[in-house]
Amino acid sequence: MLSALRQLTSTTKPRLPDGVRIYAISDIHGCAHLLRQMFRVIDADVAHSRPYRAIEVYMGDYIDRGPDTRRTLDLLVERARRGNVVFLKGNHEAFLGEVVRDPSRLPDWLRVGGLQTLLSYGLSPSPAPQEDEQRTLIRELAAAMPPLHREFLGRLRLSFTCGDFFFVHAGVRPGTPLTEQREADLLWIRDEFLQSKKNFGKYIVHGHTPVRSAEILPNRANIDTGAYATGNLTLLSIQGSSMLAV
Repeated sequence: MLSALRQLTSTTKPRLPDGVRIYAISDIHGCAHLLRQMFRVIDADVAHSRPYRAIEVYMGDYIDRGPDTRRTLDLLVERARRGNVVFLKGNHEAFLGEVVRDPSRLPDWLRVGGLQTLLSYGLSPSPAPQEDEQRTLIRELAAAMPPLHREFLGRLRLSFTCGDFFFVHAGVRPGTPLTEQREADLLWIRDEFLQSKKNFGKYIVHGHTPVRSAEILPNRANIDTGAYATGNLTLLSIQGSSMLAV
């Protein structure tokens, strides 16, 4: 259970409202087997600690790169039925939306993990699909993807705020109020955000940029540990001002 894990603290001591416990996960990337393991960890910890309100926050990039996007979305759709679950959009979900609207982007998508997503839905593109095959593949993907998967992807949020914490996929633009952030930055930003030591107004919890182990810094926490490449999917548990990562 999480109570047995090492504790990570932040010098700024952001806090959640009393009684609220948040479990945050980012960048699952088709690793359904790792996601199932994290469900078991969460369920065991909730049963042990019995928080007044437990909220699960999934921070985008559910698809691509890893072996089983389809099963990953099945698990998340089922998890959503429990309530108190928040699903954010990642840049890979945004990229898929662009490819659906413009199939000519498909070769670019295949190079960043879209191939694994197509394979998980039973589709097998040629090594270099041309224009006709690009359109055909997108039609076949739409037909192969269950309606519940399409609905899930269409309802993703850009951010979630609770207490002093702001959850987002990639990060925020320094110097811009959180209420005025652009979608492109929330989903894609890297260097300007990662190099900033500013107080962003809230404590930012994000993924998007893989790190060897969870980074808990004074103004932000990065919990993307490259699950598809490393086999390590990180779970961050937050209660009060305490943050625990496994």
